[in-house]
Amino acid sequence: AAPDRPAVSSIPQRPHRSVRRGVFVLLVGLTLLLHLWLADRVGALLGEDSQAVDSPPRLQAAFVRELLQAAPPVVAPTPAAPPRRRAPAPAAAPVATPASAPHAAPVEPIAEVASAPASAPESAPALADGAAAAAGEAVASAPGSPPLGEPAFAWPASTRLSYTLTGYVRGEVLGTAQVEWLRDGDRYQVHLDVVVGPGFAPLMQRRMTSDGEITPQGLVPRRYDEQTQVAFGRTRTASLHFDADGVTLANGQRHAGLPALQDTASQFVQLTYLFTTGAERLHPGGRIEMPLALPRRVDRWVYDVIGEEALATPFGPVPAWHLRPQREGDASSLSIEAWFAPSLQYLPVRIVIRRGAEEFIDLMIERLPLQATEEALGGSALR
Repeated sequence: AAPDRPAVSSIPQRPHRSVRRGVFVLLVGLTLLLHLWLADRVGALLGEDSQAVDSPPRLQAAFVRELLQAAPPVVAPTPAAPPRRRAPAPAAAPVATPASAPHAAPVEPIAEVASAPASAPESAPALADGAAAAAGEAVASAPGSPPLGEPAFAWPASTRLSYTLTGYVRGEVLGTAQVEWLRDGDRYQVHLDVVVGPGFAPLMQRRMTSDGEITPQGLVPRRYDEQTQVAFGRTRTASLHFDADGVTLANGQRHAGLPALQDTASQFVQLTYLFTTGAERLHPGGRIEMPLALPRRVDRWVYDVIGEEALATPFGPVPAWHLRPQREGDASSLSIEAWFAPSLQYLPVRIVIRRGAEEFIDLMIERLPLQATEEALGGSALR
């Protein structure tokens, strides 16, 4: 007879409870570290620095109406800033005339007019007093200029744009973003807020703010702030300060100012202004230069106009002009593409931020923009 063998149970033995708990904690820890690393990579893609910051108070607005698609307004181009008139040269000492010579009429100095051609004959001093008005009339009546009485550019009312965020940064990323254009009289603010991850537990939050003045020639930034908060990490901040002589960067370096200098946030609204007052800039193959003050440098960005494309949005197709910066071959620099919709006051309906060939963040508008009323702003549009 075969010897008896011990029965072998077919039911697998469960691992010890403490082992299971250790494995679970390890997985959670690895997942958290992965998310923190991913959030740090996203912050690096957006660009960040470290510096104490004390941002100006945020302007407030009540967004009460949707901005519906409509034909873009036709407005008169904004006149260029008047040239500085040079001070007249001191009058020469009178020349004594012989007693026998006939009395001559006194000679008065002629003021220099910067806009007068070199071959223009000498004119009476009254021309100098009315030079500005005459130049304005000449511009208005020049061939190709809009007729007199055409409405001037009016800045958009305070506006909020909401975006869905998708992208790839060492893995898929999801989130939301929001741009707010706020104005109060001649003062403006542009806020760009980015949230990566779920709203109730974001992995990373970034806020970029431009604060400055509205002038007839566009936006004049006075201060730019950005703030980045990574989950379970410290808040990182950077600030730029603009004045009449130039800009102080986040690293303390001082740079001379450039005409129409903008920052990361204000550039989008400044482009809206440029397109509204000069739609002829938008044609395939066109180029648009935008001087930018970034946290670590001042640079001249050149945008190529790729063409007009129909973007599929949740509220229907939206024609938009695609702009792409000339940043190829520089992997350390960001490439910020944007699409501007003429039917939505030339506002940016899509923004794509790229670093290198693989990493990118794509912001696509998710609903019609919301705007405040002029009465809520407490003032009329700047004209």
